[in-house]
Amino acid sequence: MDIGALLTSAAINTGLSVLLFSLYSILRKQPSNTIVYFGRRLASLNNRNSRNHFSFERFVPSPSWIVKAWETTENEILAIGGLDAVVFQRILVFSIRVFSIAAVTCMFLVLPVNYYGQEMKHKHIHAESLNVFTIANVKEGSRWLWAHCLALYIISCSACVLLYFEYKSITKMRLAHITTSPPNPSHFTILVRSIPYSVGESYSNSVKKFFTNYYASSYLSHQIVYRCGLVQKLMVDAEKICMRIKAAPKGQSSLKPCCLCGGSTSFKVLTDEPESVKDSFSYSNLNLATRDNERSAAFVIFKTRYAAVVATQMLQSPNPMSWVTELAPEPHDVLWSNLCIPFRQLWLRKIATLLASIVFMVLFLAPVTFVQGLTQLEKLSQTFPFLRGFLKQDLINHVLTGYLPSVILILFLYTVPPTMMLFSSVEGPVSHSGRKRSACLKILYFTIWNVFFVNHVSGGFLFAFNMLSSVGDIPVELAKAIPNQASFFVTYVLTSGWASLSCEVMQPFSLLCNFLKKHLLRNHEDSSDGLVSFPYHTEVPRVLLFGLIGFTYSVMAPLILPFLLIYFLLAYLVYRNQIVNVYITKYEGGGQLWPIVHNTTIFSLVLTQMISLGVFGIKKSPVASGFTIPLIICTLLFNEYCRQRFFPIFKKNVAQVLLEMDRRDEQSGRMDEIHQQLHSAYCQLPLTSHEFCESVHKLCQDNIRGREGTKSGKEPSEVSEPCAVCNFGKERSIGE
Repeated sequence: MDIGALLTSAAINTGLSVLLFSLYSILRKQPSNTIVYFGRRLASLNNRNSRNHFSFERFVPSPSWIVKAWETTENEILAIGGLDAVVFQRILVFSIRVFSIAAVTCMFLVLPVNYYGQEMKHKHIHAESLNVFTIANVKEGSRWLWAHCLALYIISCSACVLLYFEYKSITKMRLAHITTSPPNPSHFTILVRSIPYSVGESYSNSVKKFFTNYYASSYLSHQIVYRCGLVQKLMVDAEKICMRIKAAPKGQSSLKPCCLCGGSTSFKVLTDEPESVKDSFSYSNLNLATRDNERSAAFVIFKTRYAAVVATQMLQSPNPMSWVTELAPEPHDVLWSNLCIPFRQLWLRKIATLLASIVFMVLFLAPVTFVQGLTQLEKLSQTFPFLRGFLKQDLINHVLTGYLPSVILILFLYTVPPTMMLFSSVEGPVSHSGRKRSACLKILYFTIWNVFFVNHVSGGFLFAFNMLSSVGDIPVELAKAIPNQASFFVTYVLTSGWASLSCEVMQPFSLLCNFLKKHLLRNHEDSSDGLVSFPYHTEVPRVLLFGLIGFTYSVMAPLILPFLLIYFLLAYLVYRNQIVNVYITKYEGGGQLWPIVHNTTIFSLVLTQMISLGVFGIKKSPVASGFTIPLIICTLLFNEYCRQRFFPIFKKNVAQVLLEMDRRDEQSGRMDEIHQQLHSAYCQLPLTSHEFCESVHKLCQDNIRGREGTKSGKEPSEVSEPCAVCNFGKERSIGE
């Protein structure tokens, strides 16, 4: 690909990005789109912009959202999105810093060496091949290869120093998050799985006997996990009906004497008699506590945080497959459906999902190979001779080689996140954050393999399989292929990077759903039911993939760095805007994403150094090759130090910190209050629904008292509409 094709791709993506950003700045001002672009604020403030009058300002693009995103502080991000949002922003800040250093170093040191690496007559810049600006243009045995080695040292050392300070800072933030946050039920609670079956005794009694016997001084209570089918249905119905009651305007009722939550809901409209309301609103009617409904899992609550941590650090019985303990996730983070999975099935599920992921990665080779065929017009014209005349046109040539391959690959990649999320769900994680973290790793491995490695194999030497014959030959084969694939990855950064950010800020799917809802279904109410949390499992792998591409090509093809730096700057602003305005925080992951980021960055650095070692060997530069080997060793030693120094804090809770928190709560007299809150923290029917329904019950009682005080001549319907209250299990119990 020549510079003209690269400029064509850059022009297309720049124009598309500017158009979408401008369109976004207009659409966000329309009152009908408030739920799409200000969903988080709508959910937190429980109101919406009622400005429906026409104004010219609403239809004029403006950069005000960029200014607001830039002015948002890290403390505000922490308060809005939690520690995970801050960690994600730190990934972008780290990338901006390290690639700014790389861009300055390589553009002024490496790029001139590449351009003048061989004695040749240069064309006009727009007609030059992109290979002229890569290390492939440097002749063998050139003494100027020391410039590439020096740049590699500068980038690697800068990345390691920045990684160290980021890891240290985020570790302090994680500890501060634990100590300064309100009492977290997950610090007092452990999850016990694979509870042994006892004939004639319920799981609940077994748990109580076991922990009162061996943890008598620290055991507080426990909550057995029950069969999830009807319980989950009750949870969904409760949230829907109670949110409607909560959101109803004063003086009006959003409830009608009909089935609100679907054809077979657990709610019904009761009569106006006070006794009917009193009798029906009770959890006692929900007959969960039966032996048949219990599952061999339980949440066990301890009196102190330290006791809970100690209970998870040792085997509970001689059989390691019984009484398996781990720290419990936060109540809102619990994935209740997976708690019903027998513990002995988990290893089979992990093997099955691993095999399914490998098969999916292998099947994905077909579209990747097709995409790379588009970048090699010579082979394409040989395969399809009737296209030769068509492919000779400059515009068609530029579009096919500079734009279309990346677009097709991106379209295929849209199938990856939902597939990997499905695989992660089948694995059986006990928390939503754990499922997202598992999906994040799967998507990361998938994209690195299929987008990075396979593209180089199929593009650089489509019919050569020497790389697959020996693992030791991988760096050498990549060293041969990478300079030739620089054009594809430059356009990939433009298409997948710039354009994806434009789509992210536009939210096309939510915008389409909102349009259909309000203009076809004629439903003009803004509901927060459809709001989602930040998709870390898709965006973190995307950012890390661009980091891998940036490190690999910084020395090999420095022309990619300006485009990559623009992507990270745009991403910093776009994701900041989305965290503040769009996505809601449903649970807190505690910054667990950063170890993934650190390990991937170290992998990218070591891979870059090994590829550079192979390139220096191909270019017959023993001095550059010799100096690269110590750099690889030092990078691995640095990673080991960080793994020993920082990683354990992300894996386990610190006993010293938890003990100090326990003592502080005991001295302040808050421990009894905390214990009262812990009893209902892990109720399988969520506490929020209970609170909502309590408020509905109070409202009904007020209506009844008001009805008793009215004149006898008035009909009950003249006083208030019938109240809909929770009637869990009144008609039939779970066991039936």
